[in-house]
Amino acid sequence: MSTPTGPASGLPVRMPRPRQSGRHRRPEPVAAPEGAPALVLAVPGAPAPATRSLAEEVISIARSELPGLEVAIGYLDGDDTEYPTLERVLAHTAAKRVERYEIAKAAGREVAAPEGPAAVVVPLLAGPDNALMHRIRQAVMDSRASAELTDVLGPHPLLAEALHVRLSEAGLARADRARLFTVATAADGIILATVGGDEAVQAAGITGMLLAARLAVPVMAAALDQEGAIGAIADQLRGSGSVNLALAPYLVGPELPEGLLDAAAKEAGCAAAEPLGPYPAIGKLVLSQYTTALGIAPQPQGSPSL
Repeated sequence: MSTPTGPASGLPVRMPRPRQSGRHRRPEPVAAPEGAPALVLAVPGAPAPATRSLAEEVISIARSELPGLEVAIGYLDGDDTEYPTLERVLAHTAAKRVERYEIAKAAGREVAAPEGPAAVVVPLLAGPDNALMHRIRQAVMDSRASAELTDVLGPHPLLAEALHVRLSEAGLARADRARLFTVATAADGIILATVGGDEAVQAAGITGMLLAARLAVPVMAAALDQEGAIGAIADQLRGSGSVNLALAPYLVGPELPEGLLDAAAKEAGCAAAEPLGPYPAIGKLVLSQYTTALGIAPQPQGSPSL
């Protein structure tokens, strides 16, 4: 069971890799500064064990990249028992920081009073969704905690990489660009599906251009939550010469209403890949939003894979 401060004890936690020796060793990871705000992951959608597992894996990836990071998970539709709400988590995080300060002061230590935000809230969203972001902002305000809210995770080259991986796992794209081997079921047109209206479609289209460059096939974005949008894009792709289409969700997963992806795949008459889920890039981008907000590390660059 999760607690307001993060994953329950006993769950596996990714540990930092041992430092390599030699001239080509990787640089030591940057550690979280002492007294740094907690990273609070804001998780949309209906809470469920699968959602909790995904969020904890994302947090575990972020922890492995930044030793000493204090983390917590808040659910936008939590119940404050098994799934703590974002508002409760932020209030708890702020109170815990004050408590630590008071304990240190009572012990005679010379400590500075807490300054700046107690938490940096990172939405678990690949693209913009005004309705969900409004609810996250409201939860931050209702918590009365000092917290900074970051932007969503995309667009970013790492998300194009993640989409490529999910398509290849479903047998809908080549798994390796360099070797150029063929896949009998590979799609020659991709519908990049998102939710959140026109702004979300535009943002998905930016990542879609990066995905198109990787796959050398046309990629067009469409909204799952706009009636007829998926079918219209499918017709447009087929009209331009694409025969085998594939649906690629530009979504982490929890924000995707149940049944919507299956309905869209039927509307388009094609197979669909899985949502992005806890792909390593998601954890890295969550951490990137946190470190960028604090100015302690550069934004990650797309890695040369696939």
